[in-house]
Amino acid sequence: MKIALMDSGIGLLAAATAVRRLRPDADLVLSSDPDGMPWGPRTPADLTERALSVARAAAALRPDALIVACNTATVHALDTLRAELEPAIPVIGTVPAIKPAAAAGGRVAIWATPATTGSAYQRGLIRDFANGVRVTEVPCPGLADAVEAADGAAVADAVAAAAALTPADVTDVVLGCTHYELVESPIKAALAARTGRAELVYHGSAEAVAVQALRRLGSRPEPALPRTGGLTVLRSGREGSLPAAALGYAEGRLLAGEGARVG
Repeated sequence: MKIALMDSGIGLLAAATAVRRLRPDADLVLSSDPDGMPWGPRTPADLTERALSVARAAAALRPDALIVACNTATVHALDTLRAELEPAIPVIGTVPAIKPAAAAGGRVAIWATPATTGSAYQRGLIRDFANGVRVTEVPCPGLADAVEAADGAAVADAVAAAAALTPADVTDVVLGCTHYELVESPIKAALAARTGRAELVYHGSAEAVAVQALRRLGSRPEPALPRTGGLTVLRSGREGSLPAAALGYAEGRLLAGEGARVG
């Protein structure tokens, strides 16, 4: 089994680690776009072209499925990617976990990039899955860039700013950008200080998209299998190494420990 994941940068690490944990035998292809990042400020048409290029590079290695491990790319490019690659390669998008967050009926905060916050796409998910639930959309300017650079000080500043915009009575927090799952610990610490409570429930997407990819392949999680899966890294279409910033996160260190080059 070979599963490819794509993103502009290292936001795909969380989903890649989830796939690795669920299927240690799967070969992984990580396809990113250091030449074109960040994707967020690009026009939808420009972003779609960049995403197509990254997806085509991954598709050339004949994966069994492709995970679009980026919320912004899912919003703007998923239909185009599916039109080109399916049915030969199932394409799985990443959707903010608004539905499970709203299910308990508490107060929900959705942390997302400024481009996604307030978008018709996110508002549609809120309308469809959180009707009647109190939802606050929290823009997190600079957080994805800080995570990408593994800049701890910048991460702390961006997290503090977003925490200040989060209602103190929040019960559930949706991490609506794949990069944010890499810094869940500082987010938890900041919101515990903000709310005075440590028992908030956090909702990411990595596990869900990994399970969905396996489901699309007619497979299932088998975490007890031997860890025999390989790893290929593509950077703007060129085979290369994990970026050094990846080692700033447990997910990157796990993948680097499989023999992936870092540079």
